[in-house]
Formats: sequence, C-alpha cells, structure tokens
Amino acid sequence: MRYTLLLHYPEMSATELGPEALADGMREFDDYAKALDAAGVLRSAEVLQPSSVTTTVRGGDPLRVQDGPYADTKEQLGGTFVIEVDDLDQAIVWAGKAPSVNWGAVEIRPSGTRFLDGAWTSFDYR
Repeated sequence: MRYTLLLHYPEMSATELGPEALADGMREFDDYAKALDAAGVLRSAEVLQPSSVTTTVRGGDPLRVQDGPYADTKEQLGGTFVIEVDDLDQAIVWAGKAPSVNWGAVEIRPSGTRFLDGAWTSFDYR
C-alpha cells in the first residue's frame, strides 16, 4: 500500500532556528530518509518552500489566485514522504520515526491514484 506522510510543524526561518538546530534537523531528516530507503519503502521525499511563497488557487469564474496558504493553523505542511508498505500499521511505525513528530503532526494519507508513465493507477484500500 502506498501512503504519503505529510509533515506539519511550526515554520521558522533558518535565522530563527539557528545554525546548530538547522544542522541537527537536516541530519535527522537525512538519517530518516536513508532509513526509509534502506528498508525499501521510500518512493519519494520533498521538502517544501516556506508557506510565504505559497499560491492558492480556488475555482470559480474567474479563477481566483491568491498569494499565501490561507490555512487556519500555526503549523504548515513542511514536507512529504511517499512510502509503500504492507499496511497502515507499518505506515504508523514509520510516521512515528519522522523527526518532526516531536514538534508537530505527521498525517498519514493513503494514495488514491497515481499518474506514472502516461497512465493513472488506482489504489483500493478497502
């Protein structure tokens, strides 16, 4: 089964975080990604740009495009890991090992469909 681990945590700039904490965090995430990869479950990982550079698009006529995430939360989506494991229990174990679980939430969301090599693939988790 394929899951995306959505890492939510308070945003801080590198200056606010400080060089030592930034280096520690980068090392922890590098170790985490390498552990997922060594276990053969990592499919992709992304670290997102700060929410201040987010653009939000909403439907309508005309299409509405706004700067910013407009989320009613102090935590922002900071990055994602896409993993493929046997079941939700294994996804929970891996989410519990994410460095950011100590200062924010890790949301586990099953994949519904995936577009790869010109075709859509559906996943059924029932």
